[in-house]
Amino acid sequence: MDRRHSLELALPGASIGAVAGAMAGGLTLVAGQPIGMVTLSALALAAPLAFFGGLYGVLLGHGVFRPGTFGPIGLYWLAAFPLSRLLQESVAGFGMADGVPLFLAYQAMVSLGFAIGFLWIHERFMPYWLLRIAGGNPLAKELLDQYLRYAQMMQARKGARK
Repeated sequence: MDRRHSLELALPGASIGAVAGAMAGGLTLVAGQPIGMVTLSALALAAPLAFFGGLYGVLLGHGVFRPGTFGPIGLYWLAAFPLSRLLQESVAGFGMADGVPLFLAYQAMVSLGFAIGFLWIHERFMPYWLLRIAGGNPLAKELLDQYLRYAQMMQARKGARK
């Protein structure tokens, strides 16, 4: 497989992670931090979230994750989100008053909310992106077929309930 094919699958997740990280990092502006610290904080969170978001898309395309499932993605972000926040705090230097273990435990709790939001947005954008690139990307074509099978299964379940 061509590396380009995997990178194309990474784009939606990386974009979601970058925007989420920039927005969350930008919240330090509300806390009254100077614009330089706000910029540093936003970039320090956007970069790792973009990396992990993109990695999720690649892993999804290679069959590690399946469309429509939350459990494995929740576990993925249970590790990735606290690491991203730890990196942000290490770079931006706002401090972890209660120490690293409690900081990571709190971030692990927050990560499940992030995972829900990330997955919800990703599941809305990814199929449209796959439609666009499936012609020249066999990984995208295969993943699009998985999304279509999942959608048909959900439609059949919905029809059976009526």
